[in-house]
Amino acid sequence: MKKVIIAGGTGMVGGVVLQACLDSAEVEKVTSIVRKPSGVQHTKLNEIIHPDFTDYTNLTAHFKDVDAAYFCIGVYTGQVPDAQFKMITVDFAAAFGDAVKNGSDRATFCLLSGAGADSEEKSRVAFAKYKGMAENYLIRLGFAGLHIFRPAYIYPVEPRNEPNLMYRISRKLYPLLKNIYSAGVITSEELGQAIFKGGMYGAPKTILENVEIKQFLAGK
Repeated sequence: MKKVIIAGGTGMVGGVVLQACLDSAEVEKVTSIVRKPSGVQHTKLNEIIHPDFTDYTNLTAHFKDVDAAYFCIGVYTGQVPDAQFKMITVDFAAAFGDAVKNGSDRATFCLLSGAGADSEEKSRVAFAKYKGMAENYLIRLGFAGLHIFRPAYIYPVEPRNEPNLMYRISRKLYPLLKNIYSAGVITSEELGQAIFKGGMYGAPKTILENVEIKQFLAGK
């Protein structure tokens, strides 16, 4: 039986990961760190309301001896100023990673990143540069297991208000895209299930691009 911890469990993908953890007979306890109550209730769930995702000093006990950790927090480019975008993408992931590493030597860490992440941290595109910075920081921590998921376009299975025009167009075109360019799309359900699987059982490599995520989920 495993203990897991998740940041971002109220999001589009994180919500799928959270539910998969709650549904799994192999998981005995799920700690979900959120800014405000999610409304989710389950006997396995320990939901912690925590305002500062850059500082987990007073939550160290909750990171102790976890088997799997999932970081699924993200924000769309242009939604917030650059400094805030960097803080959410890099600093939040780094702080969560530090807390996991300090609390459990055996933890497998799964990061929701994105296609185009720049491992050299030289891109002029903020999304690519900051995702690369977050990935590299976590790699340097030396987890027992680390799996970085780089999805391309994520099709939201659940209805939602799309963040911008590009996503509204992509949602309408998804039925076509999945047939003519399946390598460039993945559903939120597929992605969440793959991330859950990576944390529970490991994955064949550290960084999984969109096609590899789908192959991993399919057992190929």
